[in-house]
Order: sequence, then structure tokens, then C-alpha cells
Amino acid sequence: MCPCTYEGKKHDKKIVDEENPIFPKGSILFKDTGFQGYEPKNTTCYQPAKKPRGKNLSLEDRFFNKMISGVRIIVEHVISGIKRMRIVKDVFRNTKNGFSDLVMEIACGLHNLRETFRAHHRTPKARQAVWN
Repeated sequence: MCPCTYEGKKHDKKIVDEENPIFPKGSILFKDTGFQGYEPKNTTCYQPAKKPRGKNLSLEDRFFNKMISGVRIIVEHVISGIKRMRIVKDVFRNTKNGFSDLVMEIACGLHNLRETFRAHHRTPKARQAVWN
């Protein structure tokens, strides 16, 4: 999979179709409705159930959707944590080839560092993991 960045207005499904990523066997994907029809080989895909026209979702489907949204919200929080760095979310005017990818990698690394030290303050066990 290409670690390249794309402009915000390009649809994720189109990027996936162009890149055609290969996932390790047994991977699990939690996808939103924007990826309907995308079923990569050797993976298990979970997508929220749509409400039938004129009917309500069953209790089972609502529970299933809640489970999927619980997993996906973690990803959304990570993305918003990375976008706290304005260089990532604002218009980037540097035209050097590959520089925007490097900026994204640094922003992801800084986010991971912040999360590591944030965990340090949460529990005594986490504190030991950080310093040992």
C-alpha cells in the first residue's frame, strides 16, 4: 500500500480502487457505507446495516451498528488527534516532491508520542510500560 497522501476532496473509495491494497490473510475491516461493494480477498468486512425503507432496524441490527461505530470512532479520534497539527489540516504550500507525505508521517509520530505519554498519566501499569 502506498504511504502517499491525497488531497481531501478525493473520495476514499476511489483511492482504494486505484491503490488496490493487499491485506494480510484474516484481516478484519470495519468500513462505512462509502465503501459499499469493496470486498478485498482474505478479509472479513463489517459494514453498518442500512435502515429498510419505511421500516425500523431490528434490535440485532442496531446492536451490530453500535458495535461497528464503537470501533470506527476510535479511528476518527486518531485522525482528529493528528489534525490538531495545523500543518496537516491547512493548505500546505510547499511544492517539494514527497514533502507533504513526510509532514504527515511526522504528525502521526507526534500523535503517537503524545498518546504514549498520555497513557503514562492514566494508570500505574501504563507508567511502568513507558519507563521500562
